[in-house]
Amino acid sequence: MRNPQEFTRALRHKRPFFLRRGPMENIATVLIAAGFLMLFQPFLLALYTYSLAVLLIGTVMFIIVSKLPE
Repeated sequence: MRNPQEFTRALRHKRPFFLRRGPMENIATVLIAAGFLMLFQPFLLALYTYSLAVLLIGTVMFIIVSKLPE
């Protein structure tokens, strides 16, 4: 019989990209950082306008993704 660690490793590699915790946490962190930078830049009003939405999307995404199995 297979080792339980081998089974979880095989299961992790079969999981689609958008259901993996590590890469999606990284994407959420990048969205949070982008929203923060958009909020504090003084050049383009369009970036400032969408900064809060990007920041909130990244935060909510991070909260949801952190509940996924590793």
